[in-house]
Amino acid sequence: MALPNRNAIWRVLVTGGAGFIGSNLVRRIETEWPNAVVTVIDDFRSGDFRNLEGFRGDLIAQDVAQADLSGYFKPREFDAIFHLASITDTRESDQRKMCWDNIEGFRSVLEYAQASRTPVTYASSAATYGIDGKVNIETDPRKPANVYGFSKVQLENLAQRLMDRPENAGWAVNAVRYFNVYGPHEQHKGPMASMVYQLYLQMKAGKRPRVFKHGEQKRDFVHVDDAVQCTLLAMHSGKPGVFNTGSGAAQTFNDVISELNKALGTSLLPEYIENPYAFFQPFTQADLARSRAELGYDPKFPLAAGVARYVEWLKQTGR
Repeated sequence: MALPNRNAIWRVLVTGGAGFIGSNLVRRIETEWPNAVVTVIDDFRSGDFRNLEGFRGDLIAQDVAQADLSGYFKPREFDAIFHLASITDTRESDQRKMCWDNIEGFRSVLEYAQASRTPVTYASSAATYGIDGKVNIETDPRKPANVYGFSKVQLENLAQRLMDRPENAGWAVNAVRYFNVYGPHEQHKGPMASMVYQLYLQMKAGKRPRVFKHGEQKRDFVHVDDAVQCTLLAMHSGKPGVFNTGSGAAQTFNDVISELNKALGTSLLPEYIENPYAFFQPFTQADLARSRAELGYDPKFPLAAGVARYVEWLKQTGR
């Protein structure tokens, strides 16, 4: 399925549209498709009104897990649904809360979309892989180490069960498994913002950046612009299933500090501290073979370029 023509009237629903990735997606759609009609659902528990500055669509301030979508919208009101609403605090230990919000919110979206087979692209996570310590391909076993990752596995299971029903043949529901996304409009997340941003704040204040010994843990850091691009490509592929969404390259925290020093014009050395977390991931990296082959996904921002772009935005906005 090709991307719609720039002048097309594209009717889009984005849940979680005031959040980090959601707001970047909304901004991208309204910029590239001036005639797009975008509706955002967000209850602002993990979003921020400033992320929707300049938004010209309709905002519904609701918890998607409790909203009667069929009461708000007609069956064929949208051409595409992006479901990004979620509890994203991976430290949340209330299993009932995490599972209720994430799973039942997605169920509500699917029940509404199923009537008209509206395509749905939803946010999953590399947390579904657990603590593997290897390059992950979409067919790897899912071994979540926390309830957040567990809830995302249940989203994938729910989507797959629906896809397996004969009456749903041809209905495109797919997931983007986000790795470590960083970039503009994550600032409201506080302690749950990316390590790129956390280290930036320390270094901007003239402090030595603090990381766990000895800064050689690796992550697949992916700039939010690349994450949004993969999300759009997944929607317009018309292909069901899951797609890794990363940079395809693992970088150390020491690498991040080095790039931040370059972007900030500083020479701050890291301060290494003990790691108190038994479930801390030593390594994450997305295998992008499927995303490249089936979606045409080609990330544009390796760590050096992504950090430089991000720091420039932070400076311009005074963050």
